[in-house]
Amino acid sequence: MTMTAQAQLDAAVLQEGDAATGRLERLFSRLFLGLVYPQIWEDPAVDMEALEITPQDNLVCIASGSCNLLSYLAAGPASVTGVDLSPAHVALGRLKLAAAEALPDHAAFYQFFGRADMEANRALYERYIRDHLDPETRAFWDGRRLLRRRISVFQTGFYRHGLLGRFLGAVHLVARLGRVDFAPLLAARTLAEQRAFFDQRIAPLFDMRLVRLLAGFRASLFGLGIPPAQYDKLAADGGGDVLPVLRERVRKLMCDFPIRENYFAWQAFGRCYDPAPDASLPPYLQAQNFAALRRHAARGRLVNRSLTDLLAAEPTGSKQGFALLDAQDWMNDAQLNALWQEITRTASPGARVIFRTGGAADILPGRVRADILDRWQYDAEGSARGTAADRSAIYGGFHLYRFQG
Repeated sequence: MTMTAQAQLDAAVLQEGDAATGRLERLFSRLFLGLVYPQIWEDPAVDMEALEITPQDNLVCIASGSCNLLSYLAAGPASVTGVDLSPAHVALGRLKLAAAEALPDHAAFYQFFGRADMEANRALYERYIRDHLDPETRAFWDGRRLLRRRISVFQTGFYRHGLLGRFLGAVHLVARLGRVDFAPLLAARTLAEQRAFFDQRIAPLFDMRLVRLLAGFRASLFGLGIPPAQYDKLAADGGGDVLPVLRERVRKLMCDFPIRENYFAWQAFGRCYDPAPDASLPPYLQAQNFAALRRHAARGRLVNRSLTDLLAAEPTGSKQGFALLDAQDWMNDAQLNALWQEITRTASPGARVIFRTGGAADILPGRVRADILDRWQYDAEGSARGTAADRSAIYGGFHLYRFQG
């Protein structure tokens, strides 16, 4: 499986560029074989509003950490199929689906995936989840990494693991060097307090020589799952410098949403979910959604392949929703056209496509063939609304297309 996954990742990431870029792309491709995102960094609440999920809908999505896939299932569609090129992401999504069906109640489910740092989670895995996994997924979580079983990450703080977890750890290290403590931000009760914290404590960090030096390396954002091609798009938005773009994205994450309502900010600056009883959580972890998630979990599946390949095997007109994350930022024109040809073939009239871009602009016009793209209508109002509402703040744009048939 690993060699097949590596070949798929190479095909997705490697572009026709200079030798230095090629080396970075190959390194990124190999890093993506392991866990990158313990938590997905696209806001499922924004997705679900745009997708307008109904009980008749068959959805496909790129899974990443699968917070999106499980959240969609809680809305009760006919099916959700997730794909991902990282075997670790597929194993994580299958673990979540099995746990939703097997664990005794929401308290146990939240302990395992919400806290994800308790010694007792090992017993939950052994008693309830393990026997509900397919053999491949069970072998992954029972397997060892650095002398410990992989499942032990849910005892030691799952959200501190993976590329993203280690990247956030490095961010906190740089913050400590700048003598920044995030506790006042997490305790803030007004947006004015959050803005004051950013202006007084965070904005000066972007003037540090170390920060400017690190931001200049195209590999510096690998921990965010950003390959060289996407880094270049971010830098273009900043006039050739990625730092102003990063500064604005951090400002939005810290200042545009109440901290008590933004679990992305808690993960970034607290490295956990808010422990308060009324804390902000991903939809799939919310207590009021657990019964629906358990009831519909069997309608979800995950596969380790590209979305284009998956759709090529699906019937014409069989899908009503497509969630592409930011994968198109990685693609060349040939890959984009191959994907949209399959999306268009498998879409039913009125189907919705949502995706994010590192930059602000929609990347499809002028790249996807007109005879394909002309069959779709860009929803400018819905796109602008989604961009403004996305609490993760990491992307420049949220985009919504509707199929005209």
